[in-house]
Amino acid sequence: MREEETKRTSQNSKMQQIFRKRWVFPAIYLVSAALILTAVLWYQSIGNGNSANDPSDYGTSYQDEPTREVNSAVENFAMPVADADSVSVIRSFYEADATAEEQEAALVSYNNTYEPSKGIDLAREDGKEFDVAAALSGTVTKAEKDPLLGNVIEIEHKDGVTTVYQSLSSMTVAAGDEVEQNEILGQAGKSLIHEEDGVHVHFEIRKDGTAVNPVDYMDKPVSALNEINAEKEAPAKEEEGTEDAEKGAEEEKGAEEEKGAEEEKGTEDAEKGTEDEKGSEEDKEKEDAGKEGKEKGNSDEQSEASISTKNA
Repeated sequence: MREEETKRTSQNSKMQQIFRKRWVFPAIYLVSAALILTAVLWYQSIGNGNSANDPSDYGTSYQDEPTREVNSAVENFAMPVADADSVSVIRSFYEADATAEEQEAALVSYNNTYEPSKGIDLAREDGKEFDVAAALSGTVTKAEKDPLLGNVIEIEHKDGVTTVYQSLSSMTVAAGDEVEQNEILGQAGKSLIHEEDGVHVHFEIRKDGTAVNPVDYMDKPVSALNEINAEKEAPAKEEEGTEDAEKGAEEEKGAEEEKGAEEEKGTEDAEKGTEDEKGSEEDKEKEDAGKEGKEKGNSDEQSEASISTKNA
């Protein structure tokens, strides 16, 4: 018993000695604070992890929406060749407001027929082949050989814009390929419909299926097509409004003329009715006069008969 008590007493004295040291309680406080802080951070990390995995916490889920390229570079139309300084325009686009000489130079003759050029023809001065390149980035929608036009490539771009490359001797792309601006599409060559041009490339720019002059859009963005189309549509709308106004004026004039004709007809009918009424009155007067004359004649006859009777 005494040994156990002695042992307990010695243990208590050791604990008391430890707690008497100055660093014991601060150490206990620091350890407790560290444990509490660790527990709080662990709990927050669990909560943030669950909310990050639950898109309903944000009200709307954007996982199904396609990604958009915000900082994409704006491309300007480039010459459809690898070396723009080595080629020149040998046939221009047919403009409706050009001079007669310019229009004649922009005609394409084949099999005794003439057609306006819907693009420009580019060629080297030495007549040699050269690399044809994409004027804009886009998707190849057509890459095939044509018996009259040679190899033809069509590339679709944004905003309804399409570029066309004809008279190629060879092609390095196929339908469905994605091409970058200035990427080589093939080699310039010859075609039957542009035979007099020799080795060249026929290049077109089309907006919603309508050909435009490529020279007007070189070094300009695709949006320039929309701006110019809007400028062209504005006068057309004004002209349409003028035509509607003229049409409305003509309709109003026609209505007034019709109203005037009706009024004139009514006046004529009224005058005619008056004349008819006047004629009826005259006829009536004549009838009354005749009746009076007849009655007077009868009276005279009766008077003569009375006189004859008296004389007899």
